[in-house]
Amino acid sequence: MEKKIDKRYFKEEVAKIEETDIDNVLENEKTITKKISNASPLRKFFKLSKIMFAMLKDVRNGSYPNMPWFTIASAALTLLYVLNPLDIIPDFIPGIGYIDDLAIMTIAMGWIETDLHSYLDWRLEKDARNHSF
Repeated sequence: MEKKIDKRYFKEEVAKIEETDIDNVLENEKTITKKISNASPLRKFFKLSKIMFAMLKDVRNGSYPNMPWFTIASAALTLLYVLNPLDIIPDFIPGIGYIDDLAIMTIAMGWIETDLHSYLDWRLEKDARNHSF
């Protein structure tokens, strides 16, 4: 049976994410960030991936506790998927190796964009409070 990257697949995989997966993502931040910045199809998600990492760190350390689990798990799944070179379409296949990674990132952004904006608003507010005179 051939796997298909779609919203249903994404939801099924998000349901499998556990707390330890978030630790795995954070431990591999450098590797994931490097992969996203070096893979031309994924580069447009570079800044968004940095936001996802910051959000996961703030959720993990308890400074931003109001994030829905679905958003946390979606961000973790997305970043773990990019980390895995042997996913549905192996990354080393020239020309098409990153199509599935791109699909996962696109689906995730569509579902968690509002929560990422809320997180960014919170960060801006927090930074403004910390730098006010």
